[in-house]
Amino acid sequence: MNVRENWRVVLLVVLLLASGFALFVPQGSSSSDAAGGNLTTGDGPSNLKFGLELAGGTRIRAPVEGVTAEGAQLGGASPGDAQRQIAANISGVTVSDVQVRTTQSGTTVEVFTETVSTQNLSTTLDGMGIEYDTVREGVTETTREEIRRTLSDKVSKAGLAGGRVQTTTTPTGEHFIVVEMPNANQSRMEELVTSKGQVRLVAQFPAENGSGYRNETVLNSETIADVGSVTQTETGASVNVVVADSAAERFQQDMVDYGFTGPGVQACHAAPEGQRYCLNTVVDGQTVYSAGVRDTLAADWASGSWAQSPTFSVTANNLSEARNLQINLRAGALPAALDTDAGTTTYLAPTLAEQFKTYSLIAGLAAVFAVSGSVFVRYGKPEVALPMIVTALSEVVILLGFAAAVQLPLDLSHIAGFIAVIGTGVDDLIIIADEVMSEGDVQSNRVFQSRFKKAFWVIGAAAVTTIIAMSPLAVLSLGDMQGFAIITILGVLIGVLVTRPAYGDILRYLLTDR
Repeated sequence: MNVRENWRVVLLVVLLLASGFALFVPQGSSSSDAAGGNLTTGDGPSNLKFGLELAGGTRIRAPVEGVTAEGAQLGGASPGDAQRQIAANISGVTVSDVQVRTTQSGTTVEVFTETVSTQNLSTTLDGMGIEYDTVREGVTETTREEIRRTLSDKVSKAGLAGGRVQTTTTPTGEHFIVVEMPNANQSRMEELVTSKGQVRLVAQFPAENGSGYRNETVLNSETIADVGSVTQTETGASVNVVVADSAAERFQQDMVDYGFTGPGVQACHAAPEGQRYCLNTVVDGQTVYSAGVRDTLAADWASGSWAQSPTFSVTANNLSEARNLQINLRAGALPAALDTDAGTTTYLAPTLAEQFKTYSLIAGLAAVFAVSGSVFVRYGKPEVALPMIVTALSEVVILLGFAAAVQLPLDLSHIAGFIAVIGTGVDDLIIIADEVMSEGDVQSNRVFQSRFKKAFWVIGAAAVTTIIAMSPLAVLSLGDMQGFAIITILGVLIGVLVTRPAYGDILRYLLTDR
């Protein structure tokens, strides 16, 4: 076979080899687990990733907690000042629960808590003399996108292969965040995505007047430059972090000013009442761990040498809490939590997902055998039918290789797309074979090329029609329909650009005089 004349066949073989490499050659890590060490690879002997419907797991579809005032007039105040003033005027709301944004389209005021209603925000803004256009339930598109990115990072940092986070909008204008995590139970899912994950290190020390204690935030997620691994300790677990250079000097000086370099600071709960120096790890306002300070660390703060290598350990009671701390520190805090009470939570048992996987394999094999039998019955010529079947299956192999290469989590909608690709691919190959053999056996290469071009125009027009019809489903967030449309479009493109021309070259080689 002349390679120059049959370069399409060579291209098909190269793509098949590349797909086999992507499918079966170990590619290393796709993500690491929350402890920062264990690597996740493909599910089973291949590198394919499986989504919720084929691996089991949990899906949460919920709106974001919060209310928004649009078209706000701050009256000359800066967004930061307005944010602090609004938080101070609403009971139970902190500055981190309020976001004031000024864009070209206007100024918005968002309050991210379920305890504040539209009426509460309206009353507060009216009392402060801030004019606004409307107050509504929900948050802005910018906030939803920020939540989507942060949740995606959390899922990735948690080492949950195949996790997916996306935003959806209903025809009635309601906005939801959809989070899918294969191989994750419901409790872990809710723990990971339904809390803001705001981590702070709070210094607790005796007040200057000798009455009670002061609590000052000395570190938070924004002042952490790097997050290391989780370490087991005698009393629990800790996460090693590196403090940003811009915050290291200030943190060191704060610890000196607050008295954490004096004698006895290593004691926290063991110290007499009124003399305790504790560093508290606080997550979403709840203290998850309290500890004193090691003498060596206190000495480094006192001498000023610590800021030259600003490493620190954020502590927790156990490995599970430490891993959650690590995830929150790495991914950052959510501006608002998801309102799961107003959404839906779905859990699919892994055993049921295994059944779906088995049934999908059976359906695919049934489609292959049905198509193969029909082709052989129609033509009765192995030199026509066998290349047709092999070429059609090549499209599926290339698509599977693409899915493995980009780590696309496969679900039932993708499997339906693969089966559709087999059917439409064979349809096009039958058109080619019928057109080429329409007037009996073809011996001349010139006649073959003429007939093949006529058939290729037909399947090319059909491919364009299919792509146009499927494009809205691929672009819009319509759940499972999106996966079906994406696989179908990719299959059509691979068919028109690679496999159909390659089949034509194979037929020309087998049917014409050489």
